[in-house]
Amino acid sequence: MMGVLSLVILGGLFLSVVVVFLWIIGIYNGLIAKRNRYKNAFAQIDVQLKRRYDLIPNLVETVKGYLKHERETLEAVINARNQALGAAGKAAADPE
Repeated sequence: MMGVLSLVILGGLFLSVVVVFLWIIGIYNGLIAKRNRYKNAFAQIDVQLKRRYDLIPNLVETVKGYLKHERETLEAVINARNQALGAAGKAAADPE
């Protein structure tokens, strides 16, 4: 009787050790997964910052192109206004 009882106690202890061991493994794997998510999140931030940094020269070139377009448009408007004022002055001087 004593042999069976000691086997049951040893089996229960062994089972308890296995459960605790598996629980520790689960916690460790969860911590590793969280560490990997943390590293991935910061890597994504670095990727977005680099992408934004790479877009700045394109934005500057776009603004320069638009500035050139605006300058040409302003000059055309000024020339048209001067021609209209000149024609209005000629028309006022000689109504016929």
